[in-house]
Amino acid sequence: MEKIIIAAVDEKLGIGYNGKLLAHIPEDLKRFKQLTTGHTIIMGRKTWESLPKKPLPDRKHIVITRQKNFTSAHEQVFVVQSIENAFELCEKQHAQKVFIIGGGEIYALALPYTDILELTHIHQTFEADTFFPQYHDNFTCVWQEKHESYTFTRYIRVKPA
Repeated sequence: MEKIIIAAVDEKLGIGYNGKLLAHIPEDLKRFKQLTTGHTIIMGRKTWESLPKKPLPDRKHIVITRQKNFTSAHEQVFVVQSIENAFELCEKQHAQKVFIIGGGEIYALALPYTDILELTHIHQTFEADTFFPQYHDNFTCVWQEKHESYTFTRYIRVKPA
């Protein structure tokens, strides 16, 4: 099972402010949809609550929360208490690819398990209160697509020698 983090980050690794994305980039949203459709997405409760449309079509959702009484009435939404529980559920469901979609705390918890990073680097700095974890020592860039105000980048984990 491939574990993939997908995120948009500014020049200081900011990812959000007051529960919202830092920038609205239609091409990034299209890429997010293209990459994640048909797969399982893992997110924290705050990210779930921030989604404008719940659940996102054609994806299984796993929401991680410490709230014992948190539930979802949606058929494609599963609630777990840890990143490990989320990955165990993905294994049981025979997921081929799993996308971790946020937020900051979930990214930090998932990073040690992650195989691939799909990052949109926004060529700007915003006021942010949520940040992506440092990753440079463990990943290497294998692909980039540059645009005027952002760059799509794929990183893979560096395997120890």
